[in-house]
Amino acid sequence: MLRFARSRPGERSRVRAIRALFLRHGDESTPEGRSLRLLRAWLSPAQRAHFAEKGYFEVVGGDTGRQYRIHAGAGMNVCEVDKKGRPTLGLCFMPVGELPIGDIMLSQKIALENWESGALAVARRFIPNRFSFRRSRLLG
Repeated sequence: MLRFARSRPGERSRVRAIRALFLRHGDESTPEGRSLRLLRAWLSPAQRAHFAEKGYFEVVGGDTGRQYRIHAGAGMNVCEVDKKGRPTLGLCFMPVGELPIGDIMLSQKIALENWESGALAVARRFIPNRFSFRRSRLLG
């Protein structure tokens, strides 16, 4: 018989911290590690700090000046935010192919900053709810 036990009070945060530490300083020879290193190199110092702390970073659209938040993930991870930082519109767009998360997020960043109208033309839109952009894991 298989039994599941509740995690102890501080155990979940400890596991999350260990996972974040590994991802931050983990094996850079894996495709995931190399893609995250490349993403961090393209982020500004403020974006890099925000990504490490919150699990997302914000970019400004090149055509309209709108604010977008890119969360760690491969799909349904981009949202437009209002002046108060609340998600108003969810966007789903990504490059074609099986790519590591860091490469996908970097392509989303570059697309929104340099060709916002093209990215919005292919993006699927959805209404974000409080579960849409939960922080599932730290990649920064």
